[in-house]
Amino acid sequence: MELHDVWFVLIAVLWIGYFFLEGFDFGIGVLTKVLARGRPEKRVLINTIGPVWDGNEVWLLTAGGATFAAFPEWYATLFSGFYLPLLIILVCLIVRGVAFEYRVKRPEENWQRNWEEAIFWTSLIPAFLWGVAFGNIVRGVKIDGNMEYVGTFWDLLNPYAILGGLVTLTLFTFHGAVFASLKTVGDIRARARALALKLGLVTAVLALLFLVWTQLDSGDSWSFMAMVIAVVALVGAIGAIRVGREGWSFALSGITIAAAVAMLFLALFPNVMPSSLNAEWSLTVTNASSSPYTLKIMTWCAAIATPLVLLYQSWTYWVFRKRIGTQHLAETH
Repeated sequence: MELHDVWFVLIAVLWIGYFFLEGFDFGIGVLTKVLARGRPEKRVLINTIGPVWDGNEVWLLTAGGATFAAFPEWYATLFSGFYLPLLIILVCLIVRGVAFEYRVKRPEENWQRNWEEAIFWTSLIPAFLWGVAFGNIVRGVKIDGNMEYVGTFWDLLNPYAILGGLVTLTLFTFHGAVFASLKTVGDIRARARALALKLGLVTAVLALLFLVWTQLDSGDSWSFMAMVIAVVALVGAIGAIRVGREGWSFALSGITIAAAVAMLFLALFPNVMPSSLNAEWSLTVTNASSSPYTLKIMTWCAAIATPLVLLYQSWTYWVFRKRIGTQHLAETH
């Protein structure tokens, strides 16, 4: 296996890690309006991700940096062609981070309500737009012979990509509801389980349509195997939450996300960004990659740094592993 193939796999792993962790993160943000009843329950939901949300976003920064270094042509075409949706996602992530920190800085009702509203929308919008972006990457976009995107923003809003956005939105919200049931106690836990069951059924329908469409359009035997794993894991996650096995359900919903993302990358390979105008103009792991020397240096750096990142992030989740409820909240101002 060539180094550019290795880095394609590593970037896929980074995106799997990001969507697995930030998926329930976004889901919790959406649930602050859908599930929570009153400000105390919103505080409980936000506190379930309070110690980890910023660490989860490290995976996105690493995936973007790895793409820039390993596949500069892919990075350049992707960020120029998808400039507007990626800018919207970036602004949402910035506002979301500010909202988490500023929400409790003042006791006024309007102040806290406005920041909680911001948390909801800046969780929902990226959860949808990431599916739209990856749907377009797999489907193919208008790239000319100079490796430049020549389409418009409206070209990105096609039925396949919109379906992909709905899948990521519902899947992340389901993942978040399962996480909420795993991390809370009392009435909110019971309601999170009930809502997760309903969300799981909706997600299953949308995900099956999207994955089958992907497989028929650009899949192979490997992507088919990943699709089967994703579908089976999702069904298992729904069954586990139905019988109250939140831990198993969370693990299986995470496997669903991992297998679905893996399927998209398997369907994409050896392309990194197909051209819908001419297959010969597509960006591939070969024509979009950096030099072998650059990839070699990056591989050594990744081999040293990655285990350290995994260790400290795992330790963080272990430290904050206990359930919480409204009775654990500190007194307000």
